[in-house]
Amino acid sequence: MRLRLRSLGVALAATAALVTLPAHTPATAAETPLSQGKAVTSSSDENAGTPAAYAVDGSTATRWSSGASDDQWLRVDLGATASVTQIVLNWETAYGKDYKVQISADGSTWTDLKSVTGGDGGTDTLDVSGQGRYVRMLGVHRATQWGYSLWEFQVFGSTGTGQPGTCSTANAAQGRPSSASSTENAGTPASAAFDGDAGTRWSSQAADPQWLQVDLGSVQSLCKVDLTWEAAYAKEFQLQASTDGQTWTTLKSVTGATGGSASYDVSGSGRYLRVNGTVRATPYGYSLWEVAVHTGSGSVPPVQGGGDLGPNVIVVDPSTPNLQQKFDQVFAQQESNQFGSGRYQFLLKPGTYNGINAQLGFYTSISGLGLNPDDTQINGDITVDAGWFNGNATQNFWRSAENLALRPVSGDDRWAVAQAAPFRRIHVQGGLNLAPNGYGWASGGYIADSKIDGTVGPYSQQQWYTRDSSVGGWTNGVWNMTFTGVQGAPATNFDSGPYTTLDNTPVSREKPFLYLDGSDYKVFVPAKRTNARGVSWPANTGGTSLPLSQFYVVKAGATAETINAALAQGLNLLFTPGVYHLDRTIEVTRANTVVLGLGLATLVPDNGVDAMHVADVDGVRLAGFLIDAGSVNSDTLLQIGPAGSSADHSANPTTMQDVFVRIGGAGPGLATNSVVVNSDDAIIDHTWLWRADHGDGVGWDTNRADYGLKVNGDDVLATGLFVEHFNKYDVLWSGERGRTIFFQNEKAYDVPNAAAVTHDGIVGYAAYKVADTVNEHEAWGLGSYCNFTTDSTIVQAHGFQVPVKSGIKMHDLLVISLGGKGQYAHVVNSTGAPTSGTDTVPSKVTLFP
Repeated sequence: MRLRLRSLGVALAATAALVTLPAHTPATAAETPLSQGKAVTSSSDENAGTPAAYAVDGSTATRWSSGASDDQWLRVDLGATASVTQIVLNWETAYGKDYKVQISADGSTWTDLKSVTGGDGGTDTLDVSGQGRYVRMLGVHRATQWGYSLWEFQVFGSTGTGQPGTCSTANAAQGRPSSASSTENAGTPASAAFDGDAGTRWSSQAADPQWLQVDLGSVQSLCKVDLTWEAAYAKEFQLQASTDGQTWTTLKSVTGATGGSASYDVSGSGRYLRVNGTVRATPYGYSLWEVAVHTGSGSVPPVQGGGDLGPNVIVVDPSTPNLQQKFDQVFAQQESNQFGSGRYQFLLKPGTYNGINAQLGFYTSISGLGLNPDDTQINGDITVDAGWFNGNATQNFWRSAENLALRPVSGDDRWAVAQAAPFRRIHVQGGLNLAPNGYGWASGGYIADSKIDGTVGPYSQQQWYTRDSSVGGWTNGVWNMTFTGVQGAPATNFDSGPYTTLDNTPVSREKPFLYLDGSDYKVFVPAKRTNARGVSWPANTGGTSLPLSQFYVVKAGATAETINAALAQGLNLLFTPGVYHLDRTIEVTRANTVVLGLGLATLVPDNGVDAMHVADVDGVRLAGFLIDAGSVNSDTLLQIGPAGSSADHSANPTTMQDVFVRIGGAGPGLATNSVVVNSDDAIIDHTWLWRADHGDGVGWDTNRADYGLKVNGDDVLATGLFVEHFNKYDVLWSGERGRTIFFQNEKAYDVPNAAAVTHDGIVGYAAYKVADTVNEHEAWGLGSYCNFTTDSTIVQAHGFQVPVKSGIKMHDLLVISLGGKGQYAHVVNSTGAPTSGTDTVPSKVTLFP
């Protein structure tokens, strides 16, 4: 608390305002706040050094601060419903003059606990009464030109309605593995502090800081820590917990300690407990005879990792009886089931499969379980055709093939797909035909990390992106065929043909995948490659194998609460095929977390919550799932990094691969933003963000969605970007040094008239807009198409809008009118010939400016 003297007049004025001003008194509760160490989010962070987590870490030396605007908030998830009795806000100099504290059961609907007007900073202690799981400070007006800044945000009260759990007298740390920042000598190892022998000790080198930690073996509920110091004790230290041994939460900060034996009540959970010494009391190091850790009984058990993969994962081997019948049964159900709830994943154990034709319908994926594609050999086909849609393949969405080898019966495998149908880590021992039988319309697609020994024939495919692969040849193509790091790719001929070719992919990292190591499931997480060319296998150089026990296997009935609890424990996520409704946002806060979906697992946010937030941390991998907007508007379906993120992730970027978004089609869906990327250095590798133009719940306002992709982070790379039909900008790029390799777009079909999309004197929102503030940006192989079926007289000003600066370079752009349903006046800004008539001939610009 910060005490300040005020004049009598000021004091009288404050007395008259007691209805609205908080009292500046110490918190009466001496217990650890319910909020300490809990999951916390904010509307924005000023920078990487002032994250939201610092407001609940128990330390008054760290703080959260927001962006410099009035409407900002800080929200803490207490982890369970609580009866809240008091809230203490310890403001930094940049405080809230007017603000509210609010409570919510679901993180969506909020009730005011207290409204504060005329606040004067310092420490505000608010007596309140309410029940809920989430508590937030909602800023209304700032007192300074800066944002809001809190040293600590503390919530007091009680959780649960039954008897509290008891704290065990047993020492959960005794004999457990331990480590330390240093040891004084071989006779004072870390293990001596956990051996139950008061005659042995750990001691560190004579320096600050130093730490000692123990691995309890699993996530535990922590309630008390006993320390027995030798003469060389800590004057100041923290007791900290972690689920993974990397990210730490402070359970207790101790100052003015006097050594000897002391016990500390704590509240939190973790697998690892650490004593983190910051100030020594003597010239020597830190020295502990014993550390005892006590765990709570009656607490909710931790979420378990591993287990079976659920009923919609079909695991087979070459001896599986009636295997063809299994493929045929799923295909019969899924062939035309475009907006149904069925989701299926076939997993093929290593071996040789003869005479198989696996036809893939909607929401069906097939993958080999070897570490390399050639471990799973199919002498047969994996087929996608368009018989269900009269030979038109433009709606063959949401399916995938991965990590196996094919020897097609006819010599060529048919893969006639549209968007959201990745073809990864496949060895085709023959050719690949990307067109449907009869060469009807097709609108795909994406290949990565694959080897096609024969020739790839796109034929009627309008566009395609191929990355880090090898092909025996490539023939034909319609409008936009883009290649990076592809051995055997055709040379660039965009001035007269469809090809854009780069020798290498500047940065790439292949998608994580499930495989079998003997009888154990593991997930291989490939390493980053720079200037890649060709496939990453069979060497699989670089990468990590994670056992399934480190994943929460998400199955039918799982709740967002359990999913977040698993993440908080340090588990990764493996979503089995299914549709998962979320009543709160999935919060990914730990570096290197893997979130992997099987069978196009689908997340549906309900009641207007966001589907997923990723913290501004290193190396998160998001892969293989679909986010389907709910009927109540979400602000942002997927957010990577909070607003204002600025940490450098160039060595270990977050990747988003085969992650798709749908708004409408399966029913009304609403979201202001589909994906917002705030973190620097992120890689978007194959996404389709789609505001539906057909299906149920489709209309200009019925499935309103203003923006497909917003990029605010710097040095973000997109490889294989498909974004379609948004009400405003499909892509709005505001970060510096962004790069896009391949972009496919259709403008919204259902624009009611030109006035509905006229802004700043411009008719139509560009498909791809680079903000005027950006100084450096580069892109290759971009196409935008219009099909204004509601008002075919609309003339869109341009497909692309970028600032004219020396650091902006746009290569190989085109715009097309599909059948004369509307036109483009220019390609980029006011450059490029207009489209005309119904001939679907592209208007092109090979380099701008």
